[in-house]
Amino acid sequence: MSTQARPRKTTPGATQAEGADASDAPTPKGVRAIKKYPNRRLYDTQTSSYITLADVKDMVMACEHFVVLDAKTGEDLTRSILLQIILEEETGGVPMFSTQALAQIIRFYGHTMQGMMGNYLEKNIQSFIDLQAKLTENSVLNLPNPMQSFMSNYVEQSTQMFTQMQEQMAKQAETLMGNLGGTIPGMKK
Repeated sequence: MSTQARPRKTTPGATQAEGADASDAPTPKGVRAIKKYPNRRLYDTQTSSYITLADVKDMVMACEHFVVLDAKTGEDLTRSILLQIILEEETGGVPMFSTQALAQIIRFYGHTMQGMMGNYLEKNIQSFIDLQAKLTENSVLNLPNPMQSFMSNYVEQSTQMFTQMQEQMAKQAETLMGNLGGTIPGMKK
């Protein structure tokens, strides 16, 4: 890694990026690298230009693979940038999450079920996306009553995921109690 400053192409009106930095490490092939500088600017290494959060949102919408790295430390900031985009979307226009839903999500932080809830939400969202794709496919094929089929499939898959989560929780509780040498009333050994 060089310590010498390198010139960078920039968009009109943008200043040159600071010299070499910690995020010069190679990113995996096919993953677009975005560098975030202390002045809160985002630099797209693929296009050699500064970009905005709206540009990052466009990359998400286009299903592009990218990573946002701190220009000085190389720390992965992708989640932080995605959360910023969600915040902007939630505060402008029609929010996706109700106040109640956000409060319930917050209550899971620090809770023993935090990891499982994240996994459950991720699988449920993917299931919804898959079923939405099937609905679109069915409507193109003009199959009868695709909405009813879509919703019943979604409910069935969501129920299955929730049941799996409950079974996993029961197994973890049983293992924990077995390790502690105790039993829970009504729970079989």
